[in-house]
Amino acid sequence: MASNSWQPTASIETLAFRAQVLAKIRDFFHQRQVMEVDTPILSQAATTDLHLDSIHTNQGYLHTSPEYPMKRLLAAGSGAIYQLCKVFRAGEQSQRHNSEFTLLEWYRPNWSDSQLRDEVRDLLGLFLPTQQVQTLSYQQVFQQYIQLDPHGDDLQKLQNAAAQQGLSGADTCTRDECLDFLISVVIEPQLPKDFLVFITDYPASQAALAEKHQNDQGHWVAKRFEAYFGGLELANGYFELTDAGEQRQRFKNDNEQRAKVGKSTMPMDEHFLAALDAGLPACSGVALGVDRLIMLACGAQHIDEVVAFPFHRA
Repeated sequence: MASNSWQPTASIETLAFRAQVLAKIRDFFHQRQVMEVDTPILSQAATTDLHLDSIHTNQGYLHTSPEYPMKRLLAAGSGAIYQLCKVFRAGEQSQRHNSEFTLLEWYRPNWSDSQLRDEVRDLLGLFLPTQQVQTLSYQQVFQQYIQLDPHGDDLQKLQNAAAQQGLSGADTCTRDECLDFLISVVIEPQLPKDFLVFITDYPASQAALAEKHQNDQGHWVAKRFEAYFGGLELANGYFELTDAGEQRQRFKNDNEQRAKVGKSTMPMDEHFLAALDAGLPACSGVALGVDRLIMLACGAQHIDEVVAFPFHRA
């Protein structure tokens, strides 16, 4: 082991700046009368999301997000709430990823996703220049940057486009696999770097825990948005699904997809589903990556520069 491996990868000055960011976030929500909550990081259930893998311990699963217990609090009458916490995702290690990272998540009862986007802009404005904002639908960014219609074009056209951009085995990929590849490899690098960009109305198949609605062309899309700044995806927000039966079916569909690709199926969170059945208020919620925000705010190029001890030194 290297003699300096005990040292933090972030400078003490950066860690002091990090502390200031966390304090400003808490003050932001205090001023807006949003209550800070603290929920378990260890659960008997896990995420069923095909693209996320929970870390399993002999006591249960480390959470990938505090979403389920926070929604239980909303159903219990908490009102507007936020949480700053560590979350854990297996296999995430790169320039922008660490298996353990800090997430800010908050929920606003009786707010639309548009209202929540405004609040995301206000929060980010404490640290980044967000005076200029561009809001585009998922369909618009595909049409603008790659001249494809993600809702209307057939699968073969999407597979051909993905193959041309270098996706190996594109001819056997699903629609969502092609779209995910194209948006991450082709579109995201072309997004403006100097102002805030919101992408809205994701395909209905990518709704996760969001409500769905029909767009102007009659396609069913998710009431979901993502926020980008400086080429980084910072936040993922939803107008939240409140139907327990629909959510249970989505969990089942997720597990079926996991089984098809050889992944373990995950235990569904029955406490969360019971809370939905009891009545989750209409609300919007968003999760924001704090480490990435700090990277942008201080000009860091690697996540290791803004955390004390990334996984390889933990």
